Amino acid sequence: MFPEFTLRYARLPKRFFERFDPVPVLEPRLVAFNRPLAEELGFDLDAFDERQVAEWFGGNAVPPGAEPLAQAYAGHQFGTFVPRLGDGRAVLLGEVTDRHGRLRDIQLKGAGRTPFSRGADGRAPLGPVLREYLVSEAMHGLGIPTTRALAAVTTGERVFRRVPEPGAVLTRVAASHLRVGTFQYFAARGDVEAIRTLADMAIERHYPELLGPELADVDEAGRYLALVEAVARRQAALVAKWMSVGFIHGVMNTDNTTISGETIDYGPCAFMEAYDPRTVFSSIDEGGRYAYANQPWIVQWNLARLAETLLPLIDADQERAVELATALIQAYPERYEREWLAVMRAKLGLATEQAEDRELAEGLLEAMHAGRADFTLAFRRLAEALETDAPALLELFERDEPIRAWLPRWRARWAREDLDTAGIATRLRAVNPAYIPRNHKVEEALAAAAEHDDFGPFEALREVLASPFAEQPGREAYAMPAPPSERVFRTFCGT
Repeated sequence: MFPEFTLRYARLPKRFFERFDPVPVLEPRLVAFNRPLAEELGFDLDAFDERQVAEWFGGNAVPPGAEPLAQAYAGHQFGTFVPRLGDGRAVLLGEVTDRHGRLRDIQLKGAGRTPFSRGADGRAPLGPVLREYLVSEAMHGLGIPTTRALAAVTTGERVFRRVPEPGAVLTRVAASHLRVGTFQYFAARGDVEAIRTLADMAIERHYPELLGPELADVDEAGRYLALVEAVARRQAALVAKWMSVGFIHGVMNTDNTTISGETIDYGPCAFMEAYDPRTVFSSIDEGGRYAYANQPWIVQWNLARLAETLLPLIDADQERAVELATALIQAYPERYEREWLAVMRAKLGLATEQAEDRELAEGLLEAMHAGRADFTLAFRRLAEALETDAPALLELFERDEPIRAWLPRWRARWAREDLDTAGIATRLRAVNPAYIPRNHKVEEALAAAAEHDDFGPFEALREVLASPFAEQPGREAYAMPAPPSERVFRTFCGT
């Protein structure tokens, strides 16, 4: 049933990882399985055996051809460098080539205490496993680069965090698990050859265009600088998309910043409802380092840490290497601003570029902030306000004077587009979701599963989030903000 593993990471020198077989669990039970993703990965679903799948994805049996390992990496955690982190509870089974010819990692998360665990139990509670499953698949539905969830298995055991909870294992699929922190691990040890190996792997796997004939005249050093620029490009596009849906990652440490440009590690993540750029949910982000508005600039900071690790490869003259890398990192804000403005134009129904577009986008956000309007619904209901002050839009605002003043400016702007009202409305609904993982709905689903072994709310929410841009009659409650009694103000990472 399992597709063939390629084991490229397992063939790296031993200092890149620790061999580690998943620790068996008491009673593995498959509670969620992503059949479309499994088919995309090349699984033989005609031979699907639920009990065997639970054994594989629970960690009780190693799939044929896999060579499990825990990857080594370091990282800045809330600005403090930790030279040795690594997969403390995750096990990479290996890589497979999917039906589109792309190499994909398959990893078990919550598979037991690895040599990198630093005293932790290596397990995962059911709630955080289901949160990552729901939110990562929702992000995929929203068109945002992300790791994917292939399966969730309960273990029949309890884990202890704030309170005892059922244990679970998540099967995660990623373009790769190379992180900024992976490079930092070897930079901290002065291992330039290991950094070169990682950089070459990253280029081959994620940026093969850097090996193309058009770059044939670029020397090796220039290629590594180009790698930093390519990662910066993808990260700028990624965080702009986060901002466009009100997503707050919550723990943007360098070990949670991928080289591929995918969103990874959905710990204390959450989606903003009433628009406020200062919004923070994570219980461990006491200083607001990773608040919504800070995310673009934290990415720049993380990219600077990546560039530092590659300095010995960028130029033999370290002063020259620093100069080149600094110029590239300093160019990031302009790159991000272009990406952000592009997604905001789309959210306003605009396809052409006009000088006033930035001011127009910022004006809407200011009106939303002043009126404490729901971020997602305010954009979604723009389609109903193309020609009139739609009550459905105005009712979202506690103060509606700013939005009433903004609407005529917007109408005058989109009137210069090449589509009629119906065309603009279609454009708006195609990019502004009706459904996001509302925090209270996520918590409701997790509580039902963890406390009552009821996965009905989880499945219902998963199904809604698979089609975030479609109108779904009868499911309107999933689109609405939390009532005051159900609002979520703090989220927890579950590690």
